[in-house]
Amino acid sequence: MEGTKTLLDYFADLPDSRVVGRTSHDVLDILVIALCGVMSGAEGWDDIEDWARERVDWLKQFLTLRNGIPGHDTIRRVFEMIRPEELESRFEAWVGSICPSLIGKVLAIDGKAVRGSGRSGHRALHMVSVFLAEHGMTLAQRVCPEKSNEITAIKALLPTLALQGTTVTIDAMGCQTEIAAAIIEGGGDYVLAVKDNQPNLAKATRDFFSILNQPGYSNRPISFKETLDKGHGRVEIRRCTAVDTLDWLELLELKAPWTGLKSVARIESVRYIGDEQTTEVRYFISSLPADSARILHAVRSHWAIENSLHWCLDVTFGDDASKIHIQNAAHNFALLRRIALNVFRSDSSRKLSLPKKLKLAAWNSSFLASVLNLQPI
Repeated sequence: MEGTKTLLDYFADLPDSRVVGRTSHDVLDILVIALCGVMSGAEGWDDIEDWARERVDWLKQFLTLRNGIPGHDTIRRVFEMIRPEELESRFEAWVGSICPSLIGKVLAIDGKAVRGSGRSGHRALHMVSVFLAEHGMTLAQRVCPEKSNEITAIKALLPTLALQGTTVTIDAMGCQTEIAAAIIEGGGDYVLAVKDNQPNLAKATRDFFSILNQPGYSNRPISFKETLDKGHGRVEIRRCTAVDTLDWLELLELKAPWTGLKSVARIESVRYIGDEQTTEVRYFISSLPADSARILHAVRSHWAIENSLHWCLDVTFGDDASKIHIQNAAHNFALLRRIALNVFRSDSSRKLSLPKKLKLAAWNSSFLASVLNLQPI
């Protein structure tokens, strides 16, 4: 039954393009060894081989290992051979089976470079992820083509997502009319940051909020929400003002290109750390009604992608420090880190931080077998 499939069941049919009859190790065995190694702190091919040789008796409970533990060169070559699209499609199918309904949820889309993967003549691998902030899980990802940018990857991602009833947030790079239209066509809503890559829209929005309800100008209905956060010696006040009267955008002929546009918002963040005060103002367009609380929640969910995904990948899994640079291998290894993060986040057996779960997986083989639902052969 579909509901009983484990993570590894989704990868069981992973294609193997190696010459039939001339392989010493099964591709699924290598994938499982690599994933277990990454979940135990391995940061490269040598680490994975070393970890597996220390756990060979344990691994034999779950894998055929018809010729023992593969060497690090074999592991590397297999990951260079695997097409990332094959891993991605199976990863996304697995995530779809464990995630709750996305209706009413915020999907944050943002990009991140694997900085250590860059080399002379080639830029670092850059991946765009779809992140479900409420559950701390990556739903899907696409790599930015070598001579392209995040816009291309976002356009490739959107058709693969179940957008019905969701709110999609993207930073200024994704503030594009085609992307807004694709989100609406998929049944979702959008909250898009507006900056100077849309110069006319950005200037008009800044000018509008600078005179909003000032003396001498017409009063317009607004929705206002203020929040206060304290912690770690920091105080932050956020003020969101949302407006749905957009006749001024129509007069400037700036509204029509944006499918479903219903409101604009201004968010002011004032941060106090000791005696130091900093203020940041951001502007957004949205297909949501002028509901300041809802828009502020969506924007804050987007900001969480930096701490809950990008920061965790770098600090816990060494994403930025990885020197793996062969394109398929770098891409596939980055996917392993995201699979590992999702596996830990989906585990509710113990209330531990992500770094502590990583240590526990390295120290306690029973925990690792449990979170991966490994079945004895």
